[in-house]
Amino acid sequence: MTAALKLTLVSPEDYLVTEIDSLVRREYVAGRVYAMTGGTNNHARIVRNVFRSLDSALGSKGPCEAHSAETKVRIRNKRDTRFYYPDASVICEQNPGSDYFQDRPVFIAEVLSPTTRRLDDGEKRDAYLTIPSLQYYLLVEQDSPDVVLYTRTETGFDRRIIYQRARSAN
Repeated sequence: MTAALKLTLVSPEDYLVTEIDSLVRREYVAGRVYAMTGGTNNHARIVRNVFRSLDSALGSKGPCEAHSAETKVRIRNKRDTRFYYPDASVICEQNPGSDYFQDRPVFIAEVLSPTTRRLDDGEKRDAYLTIPSLQYYLLVEQDSPDVVLYTRTETGFDRRIIYQRARSAN
């Protein structure tokens, strides 16, 4: 007979307390904490360019600010609470400065790699699209010029391919 492993879930409050001093960024999904791996130089370059473009476009006027991958987004729904670190985001309605997360992003971007694609274009996408304030979710491929944008409409989100390289017929 095998012994069953007991899974100890972490509360959102305990996660936030331990995340402050953590040397590794970690995401939180329904009581489970996951360490994030580092990205490639290409990933970092694309993230930096997306953030700079957003920051430049927004300027210093108005309530909206671009946020880097250092800013967590909290997602609360009927089933669970999650904290993710999107690669870039735009927040127009800021949480208090003493918070360690934002609740109301209007734009989120993730840069995809072979190791993050399933999560970013699956679990995270599904969670992000439940955020009432979110208007746009951008997915940028790291190793090809493919870009997909989800845009909120009156009936949900529309998926639009912004750019997709020509695929070979082989």
